[in-house]
Amino acid sequence: MRIVRHHEFGAPSVLRLEEADTPVPGPGQVLIRTEAVGVNFAECQRRQGIPVGGPATLPGSPGGDVAGVVEQVGDGVDRVAVGDRVVTGVAHDGYAEYVITQADWLFAVPEGIDAGQATSLPIPGQTAYHVIVTAAKLQPGESVLITAAAGGIGHLLVQMAKALGAGQIIAAARGAEKLAFAASLGADVTVDYGEDGWEEKVRAATGGRGVDAALETVGGDILTKSVNLTAPFGRTVVYGAAGGELPAIDVADIFDNRVVMGFSMWGVMGEKPDVMAEGARELLDMVTSGKVRPVVHAELPLKDAAAAHELMESRSQLGRVVLVP
Repeated sequence: MRIVRHHEFGAPSVLRLEEADTPVPGPGQVLIRTEAVGVNFAECQRRQGIPVGGPATLPGSPGGDVAGVVEQVGDGVDRVAVGDRVVTGVAHDGYAEYVITQADWLFAVPEGIDAGQATSLPIPGQTAYHVIVTAAKLQPGESVLITAAAGGIGHLLVQMAKALGAGQIIAAARGAEKLAFAASLGADVTVDYGEDGWEEKVRAATGGRGVDAALETVGGDILTKSVNLTAPFGRTVVYGAAGGELPAIDVADIFDNRVVMGFSMWGVMGEKPDVMAEGARELLDMVTSGKVRPVVHAELPLKDAAAAHELMESRSQLGRVVLVP
């Protein structure tokens, strides 16, 4: 089979398409014939040697969200069968024609969405759901600020905020195209955080009060400003640092009953499997009901994995970037 690997850290060009033996599922495992692989920004960082969301090791083979058809099952697997269409997140060896995963980690692909869209469910979809529901605990009528609102997770958060009855959805991103995209998904207000004074536009939109919840994944001064844009008793949930910097938070900035919380989906998966399972059910309900619709920005062949990483690092995508074997 074909698989994408890298034997050094560096630019996207270190990714190479190689030949490898097709893996064989062990007990409790499933072999999936890949139809689409969703590309996550964390894989771009690990390719550079940054241990984000998992170790950065050599030789490396990026993980991702894999949608496809069950080709073979290992001993003890009875929840799926050969021929089922499924999707799952894998930590490594994901950019490949065949992928091994634990049977317990699978979603059935819902009717009405294709393989590319389905790749939004495991990591981006569950991250978005737990950021806004489990961590931020967004309530109907509350206001929410979503940074990187046009990205693979952000575009889902905008739609989830709408589905949850948010009173005001403020989407922050860079550039007119991304802002228009976020507005088309349900954002009430859009702001360009590449422009000076963007935070004042958020304050003006909230009548000077600030937002009830800020969902932040950019880092740097965007994080600092997001914390300061929350209202008294507001919550900031930090679930990434795409800019590569996580600044210290001044305790004085949160004395007026503000909360800053870090979020890891892997932590929820490991510590609260019941919460994870309930979130999976709620996420699938949102998708099958049409309240949340994953958007695929681009589908590229597996051999163009480097181009997919370049696209992710350019921050120009609207929604999901997908590789197709």
